Amino acid sequence: MPAAPIVDVTELRKSYGALEAVRGISFEIGQGEVFGLLGPNGAGKTTTIEILEGLRARDGGSVAVCGLDPGVHPRELKERIGIQLQQTALPEKIQVGEAVDLFGSLYRRRLATGELLGWFGLADKRASYYETLSGGQQQRLALALALVNDPDVVMFDEPTAGLDPQSRREIYDLIARLRQQRRTVLLTTHYIEEAEQLCDRVAILDHGGVIAAGSPRELIQQSQQLSHIEFVPASPLDLDKLRALEGAADALTGDGHSNGRYTVRSRQVARTLMALMRLLIAENNELVEVHVERPSLEDVFIELTGRRLRD
Repeated sequence: MPAAPIVDVTELRKSYGALEAVRGISFEIGQGEVFGLLGPNGAGKTTTIEILEGLRARDGGSVAVCGLDPGVHPRELKERIGIQLQQTALPEKIQVGEAVDLFGSLYRRRLATGELLGWFGLADKRASYYETLSGGQQQRLALALALVNDPDVVMFDEPTAGLDPQSRREIYDLIARLRQQRRTVLLTTHYIEEAEQLCDRVAILDHGGVIAAGSPRELIQQSQQLSHIEFVPASPLDLDKLRALEGAADALTGDGHSNGRYTVRSRQVARTLMALMRLLIAENNELVEVHVERPSLEDVFIELTGRRLRD
């Protein structure tokens, strides 16, 4: 029998007055998965994650995290999960080591301060004040605090929001390390490339509901978007023959003129490439260069919602 999901959400609902923020959301997360809630501001991501953390009551549906209902066993649940909120507010004059010690004292089970700071590249900042840390260092400290109780499930709400590219890369590396440790990670993000790179599976939220779920690869494969095969042959080719290639939806020259560069839009890239090679061989022609551009998760999101993620 397959293992029970470590996070199980069924028909989750939450309203604020007349506003229905979460409309029957359902998803499961397995042990050791990195799972992303992907959607624009107002899609219901933060409300969902706050309900899972036991910070907000739900109006309907069922929720289980580590086998516990956050609304019934909030204290027991907090021993099993780690939380990084959108904003971490610490006293300016608290030292990094003091912050970890303070948070660790709140739990029955905890990791050693030195070990935790080492994981996050903050060992040399142990005696530094919080106000002296860079944005990336502050975010790494927030992640360290989320792991101080050695949790089974870690929940990150927009972990890289507002960070520079280098700091974002550091957070990506840390999440990859958590995956290697077989920790379960649930994160929300509105950076679509972040979800595509980090997550084993995602649920795309819009207007409080799940409109698609699966691995980034599965969602892209299910998309109606076409891949683009752009190439330059040694000699000109007949566009009608390119349009007749297996899997091809259309073919055109690079800028509407015969400039030696062609683009074939395809639903089946591998088959179209093989057919292209057969055509070149039959015509005693060859490729000078070729580039394949597949649909991205952003293309899928636009297809499903009619807008860009960060609009």
